[in-house]
Amino acid sequence: MKYRITHVTTYAYAAEVSVSHHLLHLHPRELPRQRVESFDLVVQPKPTVRTSRIDYFGNHAEVITVEEAHRHLEIIAGSRVEVDPSPSRARLESPPWERVALGCRGETWDESSVPGEYRFDSPHVRRGDGPLGYARPSFVAGRPWLEAVAHLSSRIHREFKFDARATSVSTPVEEVLKGRKGVCQDFAHLMLACLRSLGLPARYVSGYLETLPPPGRARLVGADASHAWVSAWCPGVGWLDYDPTNDCVPGERHVTLAWGRDFSDVSPIRGVLVGSGEHQLRVSVDVEPVEVATSAT
Repeated sequence: MKYRITHVTTYAYAAEVSVSHHLLHLHPRELPRQRVESFDLVVQPKPTVRTSRIDYFGNHAEVITVEEAHRHLEIIAGSRVEVDPSPSRARLESPPWERVALGCRGETWDESSVPGEYRFDSPHVRRGDGPLGYARPSFVAGRPWLEAVAHLSSRIHREFKFDARATSVSTPVEEVLKGRKGVCQDFAHLMLACLRSLGLPARYVSGYLETLPPPGRARLVGADASHAWVSAWCPGVGWLDYDPTNDCVPGERHVTLAWGRDFSDVSPIRGVLVGSGEHQLRVSVDVEPVEVATSAT
């Protein structure tokens, strides 16, 4: 699939802001099955400083500074991306999950050193007895890693209710676990906490998901949203993505923006202001299919 993605973020401040600094993760990643044809960023008022870099996790990061006084700030990111379907996992094999956890402590596989960084606590994901206890029914002794991780993802989908009003960006995993409600970010953080509590590497993936309108209804422009899912690592298999919110393998409808330890590493926009701290925020995302990619025969 090919998509035209428009992500519009608008801030309306209660009082004048003299200076604002923002870190942006809005540029999709180049991946073996994802190609970025174009990326444009428009900011009003025009930034005095704008720099681009690749961060520690390999994500595109933009830093902007607006130094003129302003009451409104608008950031429009536009991308054209082509995404291939995910390869079938039917013939994949994996060792028991205990061997993976052992190897990621550096005792078995040398290539585990980088993935092993994703075994530890991060600002929004803490290992603990709660996530460990929730994970145990999926990770019984000797169960293959592939089967166990997929089972955990499916359980989160079945046993937790999607409720956009139940949590906030700062809601801890333990509270999500008790309330059994949340959004994609919460379900991703919970799955990460479960896997890391078992000693298994897993990272947070941010991106977009093409949403489909109800039968017989037209697409609503701007009604899509940012999305989050999990990527887990196994030696000999590599990184595999899981979407616990939708109980699916991320495929051609998932567009990857960035990944890191948790949401704090890949927040689409975060900033520091000199001036008004109170503001209204509006976010509009449109993931529009532009054509079906076909290969020559």
